[in-house]
Amino acid sequence: MKAPLADRVRPLSIDEVVGQKHLLGKDRLLRRIIDGNNDVPNMIFYGPSGVGKTTVANIIASKTGKELHRLNATTASVSDIKDIINSLDGFLASDGVLLYLDEIQHFNKKQQQSLLEFMENGKITLIASTTENPYFYVYNAVLSRSVVFEFMPLEPEDIEQAARRGAKILEQTDYAGCRLEITDDAYRHISEMAGGDVRKALNALEIALMGAPSGTDGVIRVDIELAQQATGRKAFRYDRDGDSHYDLLSAFQKSIRGSDPDAAVYYLARLLSGGDMESAMRRMLVTAAEDVGLAYPQAISITKACCDAALQLGMPEARLPLAEAVIMLATAPKSNSGINAIDAALSDIENMDTGDIPKTLKDTHYSGAQKLGRGGYVYPHPYPGHWIQQQYLPDKIKDRKYYEFGDNKTEMSAKEYWRKIKEDRG
Repeated sequence: MKAPLADRVRPLSIDEVVGQKHLLGKDRLLRRIIDGNNDVPNMIFYGPSGVGKTTVANIIASKTGKELHRLNATTASVSDIKDIINSLDGFLASDGVLLYLDEIQHFNKKQQQSLLEFMENGKITLIASTTENPYFYVYNAVLSRSVVFEFMPLEPEDIEQAARRGAKILEQTDYAGCRLEITDDAYRHISEMAGGDVRKALNALEIALMGAPSGTDGVIRVDIELAQQATGRKAFRYDRDGDSHYDLLSAFQKSIRGSDPDAAVYYLARLLSGGDMESAMRRMLVTAAEDVGLAYPQAISITKACCDAALQLGMPEARLPLAEAVIMLATAPKSNSGINAIDAALSDIENMDTGDIPKTLKDTHYSGAQKLGRGGYVYPHPYPGHWIQQQYLPDKIKDRKYYEFGDNKTEMSAKEYWRKIKEDRG
């Protein structure tokens, strides 16, 4: 029985792994750990399916020289862990074992706890993988003994690289004696439709080849139409590769910023048609804070609620709350006073000595604070308007102004409110 193409294409060295440059690029921590020596820490690989977690774990295992055990938490039990622990007394496991535990989120607390003693004494080196956030699903004691590395969905160009390698392997094995002719459009479509999952792309490639007609010249051809049939989706004019991806996101945000709901919804539709709901939601949240800001402070809460609803619903229903949020953002009043304020403060901190926190603001909840000259803070709530004049910024920048009220109803109302209070108290 033939192994799936995804297994036959699986890289045997880190240099063959596609994507994950933030982890495996030159001078990145995980790459240095892998290239360094045979001692590796306990690690948790977090990320979606088909992005290389198992592949990297296998490469690490081959370098350590430790006896490798593999378990999948969806089917494994405590007895399986006990069998591994019992093997630690054997000659082959005298240096400890490396346990690759896939889908660790399916282990309950007791099952995860059974690993702790052996992780602590070094007899088991754990590499666990999970598609769920480990900070929610992994027992804290296991988490605190491990280094978490987040794997990201692969970009289409990375997936296309793996698909082309898979085609070469198939041409040398399953289709020996034939020549495979796969168009660039077909490769691109299969890679883009994979949603960041290389395994999904390779499965689609195999299906396309199974259904491809063989010409009299011994050439098996896969074109864009056949690729569409293999993936179950038609091609669309959205390329997540390179500049076009960021051009689309830029147009999306600028349309919202420019208060054009028609253009904003159009670009949202482009993103959703391209299967890139996540990028759309991230840009919506940024826009709510950066461009709507304090002119309508509730905008970010409404946007977050709509994004959460979209994630729960999934496509195609997700389009409904997302469209509502985008139209709300596009038609909301705009203010960039928040981003201007924080960027000005960050610039001062980076480029000048801003001085020490005033002693009146420093913590005094300990004995000896008065001996250090701390104190004098005036609690403002008993005073009219809950305000009293006192210095909050360090001496060196005490007159610095970071926040300027925007010219919108909400901020103008706040400005007038504080003008009246401070003038009355002045």
